[in-house]
Amino acid sequence: MPNNSDSNVATADALTLLLHNQHALAAAIEEVTKWLSEHGGDTAADNAVGAMETIDRNAKAITAAIMRLRES
Repeated sequence: MPNNSDSNVATADALTLLLHNQHALAAAIEEVTKWLSEHGGDTAADNAVGAMETIDRNAKAITAAIMRLRES
């Protein structure tokens, strides 16, 4: 069984990859939001902005967790 430090590193590495995926998805949503806004899809654009806010908020929490794991 791996020691706690090895588990923390593996968990932090996995969370880092998920965080990178989150950033990529946020960038894609941002592009779609821009297009929607320019083409009259205001309600959909507003919903997309809400999704991006959730992604940003969760990204901050994931980053904090990664930092705590890497410090242990």
